[in-house]
Amino acid sequence: MSEVIKLKRATYHLWTFTISKLISSFGAQVYAFAVSFYILQLTGSATSFATNLICSILPRTLMAPFAGYVADRYSRKTIIITAQIASTLAIGGLLTISLTSGISLIAIYATTAVLAVTSTFSGVTFSSSITGLVDESRIQKAMSLNQMSISFAAIGSPAIAGVLYGTVPMHVFLIMYMTASMVAVLLESTMNFKLFAKRKEVVEGAPKESMLQSMRAGLSYLKLQPVIMAIIWISLFINFLFGAFMVGHSFILIEKLKMEPEHFGLIDGALAVGMLLMSLYLSMRKEVKFPLLVGKRGIIGMALLMSGVALPLIISMPYSLMFAYYAMLLFGFGLTQIIVNTPFMVMMQKMIDDDYKGRVFSILETMAMALMPLGMVLYGFLYDVLPAQWILIVSSLLLIGVVLVLARPSVVRKAHPELGERKAVKAKAVSEL
Repeated sequence: MSEVIKLKRATYHLWTFTISKLISSFGAQVYAFAVSFYILQLTGSATSFATNLICSILPRTLMAPFAGYVADRYSRKTIIITAQIASTLAIGGLLTISLTSGISLIAIYATTAVLAVTSTFSGVTFSSSITGLVDESRIQKAMSLNQMSISFAAIGSPAIAGVLYGTVPMHVFLIMYMTASMVAVLLESTMNFKLFAKRKEVVEGAPKESMLQSMRAGLSYLKLQPVIMAIIWISLFINFLFGAFMVGHSFILIEKLKMEPEHFGLIDGALAVGMLLMSLYLSMRKEVKFPLLVGKRGIIGMALLMSGVALPLIISMPYSLMFAYYAMLLFGFGLTQIIVNTPFMVMMQKMIDDDYKGRVFSILETMAMALMPLGMVLYGFLYDVLPAQWILIVSSLLLIGVVLVLARPSVVRKAHPELGERKAVKAKAVSEL
């Protein structure tokens, strides 16, 4: 295949991948919104709602290592299409139950668990496939468009679901999600996942690795990649310490500052708008030259914004100013999240060998999914017993400390040797003066 044809095909992948992600994300979020409201209306129980969340988080945590092994061993296109078809069938099953005997909580929990498993296989495999779908020069564009589609769905789906909920029966939401999933299958089936892939061919007769051996090989590979290890540890600490913001901003705005529900919704929407606009900007600009350095500065900015959530608890503000302040703060959070996530993901896509991508991304997903609920539970307890402002300020300082240690100058120079050369040239020029 000529280079020109491959580039045209990569352009097709870029937009097909984005549209597929947008449609499936939109369907998933509309479904999640409807199911959450349905459970709360049906039972009025926070425990039932939390059980549904556990059915989403636990299978993802448990299945991520299997997903990484499968993504590195078998056809990635087959895995993604199979996972999407399984999602369609799961929703179809729930739709059938709702039309014949009415939806039960057990059916919702089972469907949520199946969707969590299929999204884990699909997500890990898609993350492993980016460098096979598009040319290296447009990896940042692909990652930005992917994030943009998720952000767009995050903004639009609650609004549409909110309008529809209460006016149409539950099975309409299921039909919407099922249709979105079927369209995603059709789009994904037209993509060539091996276009730029650099995976090694499996030699016939060679001894097959067990899943345990495969995961050990993935961990051994990571130990030889200090820069990737630094990025993974930074990501994990962010996931954990970010619990201070995730739990704190809702608790502070609703319980402490008595923010009106519609104003709280607009403030949360500002986060998604910030993510959308920064994703759009990164999709159009040249690739970030020093991603680890940019990510490091972005995390410091994120930590400062997180401490800023505490300001209205320390300094009294009029309601309108407080609303504007938090809207701008969360908009800034949206911007910095993408400034951190996109360069880091592009860097990992380029640095990790194609044959190890599935296992590396699954290790990251497993650890992140395990730490996130732990962070939520810990911070939920802390906010009940300690002043909220000090929790946010201390967590922000810890985040800054973590990134300064893990992304110290020696690690940044390992990731970007040209930075050291640039400094040496500048030093030489100064000494000559």
